[in-house]
Amino acid sequence: MNRFPKSHRLHDAEEFSAVIRFRCSVSSEFLQAFAKPNDRAHPRLGLIVARKIERLAVNRNRIKRELREAFRAQQGQMAGLDLVLRLRRPLRQAGSGLAEEAGKLMMQLQRCRG
Repeated sequence: MNRFPKSHRLHDAEEFSAVIRFRCSVSSEFLQAFAKPNDRAHPRLGLIVARKIERLAVNRNRIKRELREAFRAQQGQMAGLDLVLRLRRPLRQAGSGLAEEAGKLMMQLQRCRG
């Protein structure tokens, strides 16, 4: 089983806020991605999928699984960055290419490295 270890997650509101305040971001139709350099050898990820945007918990969890998988696929290129991915608006349908969209945004965030 592939795990998403605690060391690869952003945990508290302060960590999320620090990444968002750093103001290095890119957006697409459904996602907004923020990045901030960190002093670790691995990247860390934080996800924001608001109940206001996606009411059902089962859908929020599915979206988070897709985003974590996109992060896992890009992890090697993202070393030294803290990332926050935020869903901007409701998805029209399941399987809408969200993971591909997230992967593209994460690649664009390489410029935030410093």
